Amino acid sequence: MRIARWREKPGAIGEGFVIGESVVPFPDELTVREVLERGLGFASRLHETAKDARGAELDTVQLLAPLKPAAIRDFVAFEEHVEGVSASVDGKSEVVPEWYEAPTFYFTNPHTVLGPGEPVAPPVTERLDFELEVAVVVGAVEGSDGVNLDSAAAADHIFGYTIMNDWSARDLQSREMKVRLGPAKGKDFGTSLGPWIVTADELGPSLDDDGFLAVRAEVRVNDELIGEDLVSNMGWPFAELIAYASRNSRVVPGDVLGSGTVGNGGCLGELWGRRGELTPPPLRPGDVVSMSVQGIGELTSRVGQPVTAPDVPRARIRTRVRRAL
Repeated sequence: MRIARWREKPGAIGEGFVIGESVVPFPDELTVREVLERGLGFASRLHETAKDARGAELDTVQLLAPLKPAAIRDFVAFEEHVEGVSASVDGKSEVVPEWYEAPTFYFTNPHTVLGPGEPVAPPVTERLDFELEVAVVVGAVEGSDGVNLDSAAAADHIFGYTIMNDWSARDLQSREMKVRLGPAKGKDFGTSLGPWIVTADELGPSLDDDGFLAVRAEVRVNDELIGEDLVSNMGWPFAELIAYASRNSRVVPGDVLGSGTVGNGGCLGELWGRRGELTPPPLRPGDVVSMSVQGIGELTSRVGQPVTAPDVPRARIRTRVRRAL
């Protein structure tokens, strides 16, 4: 099944299935979030009632981000990516021992999610980059509260997958990371998701014997192939990412967990680190970034004009007086 959100005309948002070359709304005006909250089995039964329905032609609607995420966790699960991008940050290519101990993630902004074809409006930056990722979408499982899941239980929470582009302003990110916190403003201006959610049952045959999703991912800039990798080169399968996210915490329907950037050119920063120069060049306004993942589809985005924000004053160096006036 493919599940999407779309706009047919201004002010009219549709949510439902992509069936063939048509979009078919959920019955009873259900939303994607409500379907996620009822689980994959419910979605399958709903699809049976909708599969013969008539809908708008896919090429007559504008696809939106396939869901409004409850939260977005973005992992760094590809060893090859870490090797390359670390060199672009501090000149030293390495994978620290701590990376192997457990999957690492940061939270990014669910309020700046972009859909297919929606241009990104970056901050003023000299090193705008893309990041090719696959994201897993969490769904409900009857009897589960999403807390402290083991990997088997976490696997049941995989509702489906989508493509994720974690836009990155590398110069801003580099400054933030030197403070040993973040990334923040180097990332939170935009995350593209789409073109739809492909449900877990559709991609089940692509799981290898160890539970890794063995599908091919590619990224092109202005039709030039920049990077390609197998998603199964992750250090952990998606079920273990969900299990770790739930550890002493909770995952809920609508959560999105990104794989982190694939290796072998999944972002420009990795290539800059390996080559010691800005080749290929940073993204510029008008560039078109197209990501394709086997079994999921294609997510294409355009770089818009940078947005100038108000200046932020430097820190005030205070006296450190310990008594109030």
